[in-house]
Amino acid sequence: MTLGIGLYGPCMMLVCALGMNATAAFPIMMGSCAFLMPVASVRFLSRQAYVPRAALGLTLGGSPAVLVAAFLVRALPLVAVRWIVIAAVLAAAWSMLRTR
Repeated sequence: MTLGIGLYGPCMMLVCALGMNATAAFPIMMGSCAFLMPVASVRFLSRQAYVPRAALGLTLGGSPAVLVAAFLVRALPLVAVRWIVIAAVLAAAWSMLRTR
């Protein structure tokens, strides 16, 4: 998460690869990020290795975006969500492979 790769896509792929129901991935993703991010942010805050203006923009924009995403994802069939996740993971992998 702190590297900017994200956890949602890889977590959903892992849950599906383990043979679990894909809907079980959502509470796992939310719970792991809820415990990970406060601990991981301590180092960034102590070193002031962040841009406060960008953090404020992400906070203000992220709060209503969660509500929009909750209703949008709930309306999408799980197969569509799975393909969106696969596309996002492949795009991130391609981007990381191109970077040297």
